[in-house]
Amino acid sequence: MAELTTLARPYAEAVARLAKSTNNWSAWSDMLALLSAVSQDAQIAALSEHPRVTQEQLLQVIQTVCGDRLNPEGVNLLRLLVENKRLAVLPEIARLFEEMRAAEEGVLEARIVTAYELSRQQLAALVSRLEARFGRKVQATQEVDPALIGGVVIHAGDEVLDASVRGRLAELAATLTA
Repeated sequence: MAELTTLARPYAEAVARLAKSTNNWSAWSDMLALLSAVSQDAQIAALSEHPRVTQEQLLQVIQTVCGDRLNPEGVNLLRLLVENKRLAVLPEIARLFEEMRAAEEGVLEARIVTAYELSRQQLAALVSRLEARFGRKVQATQEVDPALIGGVVIHAGDEVLDASVRGRLAELAATLTA
């Protein structure tokens, strides 16, 4: 994973600079999501590995699949990735780009994992507290993991806040065995 991130980061940063200079974040998000989905298709992956398929043929196939949803800069990015045999890093480029976009827009992505489904009011209250703590708008997604027993685990940016029963039990076990 770290190697994939290392390969993808320069591309994501270049796209983010271009999106910022043209104030075209949304269009780039759409193009990267599309290219990411296409690159993960089993048939496209097989084509990219096939020794008889030229880079130009692969590029033409992907452009045909994407249709007119790629602008000229999107086509240039695709061409660069195909030429450098980096098509497989497109999902990571898209992920890094979305992180950069969220940071630029002052939005923090948070994944909230709970043992039970939260009501809308509970989720809104939790998001409000996270926004106060981090000083930015929080865009939250919720997951349910019954193995937590109770409580919540919050993944916000590069921070993990573990207030779950499972986490507390693990801390207690570590303390008792130390």
